[in-house]
Amino acid sequence: MLIREMLEEQEDANLDRRAAKSSQSRGREQAEEPCSLRTDFQRDRDRILYAKAFRRLKHKTQVFISPEGDHYRTRLTHTLEVSQIARTIARSLRLNEDLTEAISLGHDLGHTPFGHAGERILNRICPLGFRHNEQSVRVIEVLEKDRAGLNLTWEVRNGVLCHTGPEKAATLEGRIVRYADRIAYINHDIEDAIRGGVILESDIPADCADVLGETSSSRINTMITSLVETSAKSDDIVMSPEVQEKSDRLRTFMFERVYVGSSAKQEEAKAERLVSAIYETLSDQPDLLPADDRAALEKDGLHRVVCDYVAGMTDPFAVRFFRERYLPKSWNV
Repeated sequence: MLIREMLEEQEDANLDRRAAKSSQSRGREQAEEPCSLRTDFQRDRDRILYAKAFRRLKHKTQVFISPEGDHYRTRLTHTLEVSQIARTIARSLRLNEDLTEAISLGHDLGHTPFGHAGERILNRICPLGFRHNEQSVRVIEVLEKDRAGLNLTWEVRNGVLCHTGPEKAATLEGRIVRYADRIAYINHDIEDAIRGGVILESDIPADCADVLGETSSSRINTMITSLVETSAKSDDIVMSPEVQEKSDRLRTFMFERVYVGSSAKQEEAKAERLVSAIYETLSDQPDLLPADDRAALEKDGLHRVVCDYVAGMTDPFAVRFFRERYLPKSWNV
């Protein structure tokens, strides 16, 4: 018996009846010979880890643009924290931890430079619109591996698409990631905002602290415990009403004090103008695109290709691109 087959048997024997089993996956768009060692979901996780888009996340903004300090989160560290939280929940509920991890690691592959500022401006100026969850699926299905795509399973792609927005994931593992994403960003953004002097620990609403806890670790533990205990008695992934209410209240507080109009967001207008200028330049001069992207123009169209290229940029790459084309260079004799 192959090791993969043994792992699949272990899933069937040990996971909850509601878990997604790798042996019962809806499969890949392109059929492949199974791996002898890894289940399909384990294979998907590994493909994401080795993707170029995953490596670029280390130079993409989470909340604070170009922070001066080594301890602020990036899009990559956010992704790793989401993965840790999601895996803890999945393991506690005896759901498929490998599928949960793959979705977690892939959920933000399509995020733009400069965080949600980049997402907003691309959605505004690109006639096709832009949403980072949809772009993450496009990275997986089309853009990675020189436009061959990663050919991941349906369950992973569905979980990535549905980690935000109105539609729920088809699997409980995908629904876990949706919660884990919110748990991670609310709490680590609070830490970063306090570190940056945007808010004080004492600013956190007292009713939230009373229920969820006064520290990041205690709040995360409360939220995870509530999810596990409530979901164990449900056919869905849900928090208790009280913890859900205070979590939503804490998220609203962060929008009011940090995400919109705070000192931490003052550079976002500049970032939006920079991204807009790059998009306009590439739309007017598509010859500036790399050869692989130019080759896709006829099939995908100008706006789709330019949007893909700009969304894939890291913060420093976008700044360099802008500087080289819009700022005068020093002249040396």
